[in-house]
Amino acid sequence: MRLGLQFTNITWPGGQQQLGPTFARIAEQAERAGFYSLWTMDHLWQTPFAGGPEREVLEGWSALAYAAGRTNHIKLGVLVTGVTYRYPALLVKTATTLDVLSQGRTYFGIGAAWLEEEHHAYGIPFPPVKERIARLEETLQIVHQMWSGDERPYNGTYYQLDRPLNSPQPIQKPHPPIMVAGGGERKTLRQVAQYGDVCNLFAAPGTSEELRSKLNALREHCEALGRPYEQIEKTVTLRDFHLTADGRNGTFSPHSAIDYFAELAELGIEHAIFNTTHVHTPETLDLLATEVIPIVKQIPVAGR
Repeated sequence: MRLGLQFTNITWPGGQQQLGPTFARIAEQAERAGFYSLWTMDHLWQTPFAGGPEREVLEGWSALAYAAGRTNHIKLGVLVTGVTYRYPALLVKTATTLDVLSQGRTYFGIGAAWLEEEHHAYGIPFPPVKERIARLEETLQIVHQMWSGDERPYNGTYYQLDRPLNSPQPIQKPHPPIMVAGGGERKTLRQVAQYGDVCNLFAAPGTSEELRSKLNALREHCEALGRPYEQIEKTVTLRDFHLTADGRNGTFSPHSAIDYFAELAELGIEHAIFNTTHVHTPETLDLLATEVIPIVKQIPVAGR
């Protein structure tokens, strides 16, 4: 099983002047600790889950470019890009650039976006959810077309491209893994089956049956489209994964964390991504590096 680390709350000691050095140190230590992947968010305001708009937040793609320059092999992704923030061709160019400069380490994560107030604050249109999902589908079509080298015009309902040329193309072949995030069983998981290489669902202790239901829905969409279910990488996001050496105050201990990751693996989850309290303290990543990650890497995943 694989583990990924996501940056969410970046209000760290030292204030703004130390954000860059602290971010770099965490990225470097996460790679040394054995994390498979490193993720940012795609938000312009800090989310309500991490303290609200006055708290610091970094633009996700440029932050990953900085992380790429400080690391060597850890995978890099935005969990996930909101379809509303950038024109599709520009987004493809951004992701391609990261893949080329990182020597093929990019995940392409995308979703329908949700934080309405930051859209209004920055003057970004926030259409109804039905339109956002339709725009997501068109964007996924454009992504596939540009990464296939097809330069023919694209004429959709929301996007029209005269010549979607993409040069250079990504290092990864046929393209960086496309993660479509969200658990909507009727539309989003159908988009995963049709366009994606990776699904991403929310997880928490006690949600195993809900995850099982969503994975079954994904399997049904794959069968309907003639897509092998096994081709889809199954990932989850864990919000506020609190780890302590002794599991005090309701936190995870290394032992209980390993048990929980094993439970996810039994469902077929291959890759668990989380943020963790006190990630800025070397002790937190040391605990993961010595007592959790080496064991989790050995956990077999059902169906693989």
